[in-house]
Amino acid sequence: MFDIKFYDTVVSTNDTVRSLPACTLVWTDNQTAGRGQRGNSWESEPGANLTFSFTIAPSDLRMDRAFVISEAVSLAVSETLGEVGVEARIKWPNDIYVGDRKICGILIENSVRANGYVSLSVVGVGLNVNQRIFTGDAPNPVSLAQLTGADHDRRALLSSFCRRFESLYVMSEADSACYDAIHDRYMGALYRSDGLYPFREAGTYDKPGRLFYARIISVAPDGEITLEEAGGKRSGYYFKEVEFVL
Repeated sequence: MFDIKFYDTVVSTNDTVRSLPACTLVWTDNQTAGRGQRGNSWESEPGANLTFSFTIAPSDLRMDRAFVISEAVSLAVSETLGEVGVEARIKWPNDIYVGDRKICGILIENSVRANGYVSLSVVGVGLNVNQRIFTGDAPNPVSLAQLTGADHDRRALLSSFCRRFESLYVMSEADSACYDAIHDRYMGALYRSDGLYPFREAGTYDKPGRLFYARIISVAPDGEITLEEAGGKRSGYYFKEVEFVL
């Protein structure tokens, strides 16, 4: 599916892949200004981790159902980790966690036509593989090497991811039944999906958001998560409107 290109060093794999044809995947040993969610930087020791970006051009995907791309990418990563004996979960919307520690970040940027259909998706993935010491301000990073006590072949992990994502992407392009099957797998892999956990609503610059306990009820096709508090109150949130409290 992908035309894979390797670069020793790039500023940002997301920025690099944008200038290349759709269905190109760029990976690198050293990303000097990688971006994470919420505008954060992504710490990655040169040559130690798996840092890559790719583009896809969906044939018939409305923006209000584009969350299926996030589901497919996060499932491909978590299931790739399962192949090497690491049980990973998906923290909504698409961070990958092992226990309460983050092993992978995913950033997806969609371009939308005037008719509301996705024209291009740029997907960036940063997977902690062989890095053993983290010096940044991220509170809870972990790597495969730390979890297993051994180094891992980054090319083999990338090959496994591509194989799994291609299968899921073909399903997402097929029909609604396949789309629903992907969504069911995503819901089954969600982090903290088994009870009440602390969340915090987005605040303002001078006032923190409300802290509350809730359970995950559902995730909509556009990515909206519905949470139910202990008293039965249900509320819907989009990305950046609520966060897990770790």
